[in-house]
Amino acid sequence: MINRHNWRGTLEAVCIPIAALLCSLILFGIFCALAGANPFEVYGSIYKAAFGNWYSFQNTLIRAAPLMLSALCTALPARLGLVIIGNEGALVIGGIGAVAAGLALSSAPATIVQIGMALAGMICGGLWIGAVGALRHYRAVNETISSLLLNYIAIALLNHLVSGPMRDPSSLNKPSSYPIAEVNMLGTIPGTRVHYGLIYGLIACAIAYFLIQRTTFGFAARTAGGNVRAARIAGLPVGKLTMAICFLAGSCAGLAGMVEVAAVHGRANESLNANYGYSGILVAFIARHNPLAATLVAILLGGILASGGILQRAHGLPDATVLVFQGLVFLVVLYSESLYGRLAIFKEGIGKKDQGTGPDSLPPIPNPQAPIPS
Repeated sequence: MINRHNWRGTLEAVCIPIAALLCSLILFGIFCALAGANPFEVYGSIYKAAFGNWYSFQNTLIRAAPLMLSALCTALPARLGLVIIGNEGALVIGGIGAVAAGLALSSAPATIVQIGMALAGMICGGLWIGAVGALRHYRAVNETISSLLLNYIAIALLNHLVSGPMRDPSSLNKPSSYPIAEVNMLGTIPGTRVHYGLIYGLIACAIAYFLIQRTTFGFAARTAGGNVRAARIAGLPVGKLTMAICFLAGSCAGLAGMVEVAAVHGRANESLNANYGYSGILVAFIARHNPLAATLVAILLGGILASGGILQRAHGLPDATVLVFQGLVFLVVLYSESLYGRLAIFKEGIGKKDQGTGPDSLPPIPNPQAPIPS
């Protein structure tokens, strides 16, 4: 017999995010109409720029790679009940660490340099978000506030380093670090323009899903996220779980920073702060913190980001219009979180009799005058 509760819960988990996206499309269409553009033509241009042909789709995949990795920075701690939004800071710090490693190992073979950059980016990003977990566990500092503030510290540190100790004297108008040698850059997947960062993102999401859903470590994290007091009573090491999850989350965002400098920019500069971290938060929430679902959402959002230029050229809308779209989606998705468990259509109603949980299945009220059986 099909478990009606699981069936309804699955339907709810699918329908509410889709309804939220549709509502966002309507609101964005109203915004475009007020700005003097035809909403349907705008949507057509977005589709054309994101998925219209193979060339456009490759641009979408290039933008989706860092989104997948940065989304894990929010999705993994969420399983522990933590709301971390320090994705942008961890990405920036990971990029700085990757550049430093790439320059320090420049004389080594290309494979060693790339591995060194990846490890450096992951370690730097992991320690950055690990500090958030430490503040939360040892000093009870709210992780949302601390991770948000660390974003600004990371960006300020990036600006200081590329304008001072790490600055390439030849970078005049746009302060940047010394470039990574071309031979040490991440290559592209054969036959495409898409770099190997996409493979990193897909592998990381698959590993994260397996870790959370198929291991005792993930079960312990989900248990602690459901009821931390019960987890402590059960003897689970909540502190170690918090530190480990935060480090893993930060390492994913740090790897996204490494991908950006080693596959796109070739050096560290203000372009590293491209808001992929903030967009990753949106990906995580739309995907309901499911690492596998995050891959699909990242591709969808990557397509929206790729359409900024065509909206400006074809419809006279500002390039930042896609950011308005992202903001609307984020607000509607956040509101939709309050609907889970409240809509009658997804609640147990007619049909409970089949499960023995409806009113007709209750045992008869005993007669107080009846004799007590011996």
